Amino acid sequence: MTEPLAPITLPPLENADQEGEWLRSTLLRWLNAEYLPEPANQAIADRVAQVFIRQRMEGENDLGSLVMAILTELQAFDFSDSFYGEFTVANAVGDLVCDSLGIDRCCGRSNTLDRADL
Repeated sequence: MTEPLAPITLPPLENADQEGEWLRSTLLRWLNAEYLPEPANQAIADRVAQVFIRQRMEGENDLGSLVMAILTELQAFDFSDSFYGEFTVANAVGDLVCDSLGIDRCCGRSNTLDRADL
């Protein structure tokens, strides 16, 4: 029988502004690189960073829980002007955070962005 994956726990939040800006800018680069750059990408990245930092400031450090919180909150976001949806964006956040921590996320395409862009 296979073992369940261990949860990924982020270090405690030290600088909310810095972490939020990193996620906003990195996600925006990913969104623009994955398909075409579009105005909606900025609003998506801004909203995701806002949700992520709010959750982190409330003490959430489990990456799976953070991804689920983003997914849940993005269900109310209007994606009609975007190629993306809430699942794609939430999963991308998980991937980008894993990449930034040097955690191998396996089982798929390795990365749209170069390591230096993270």
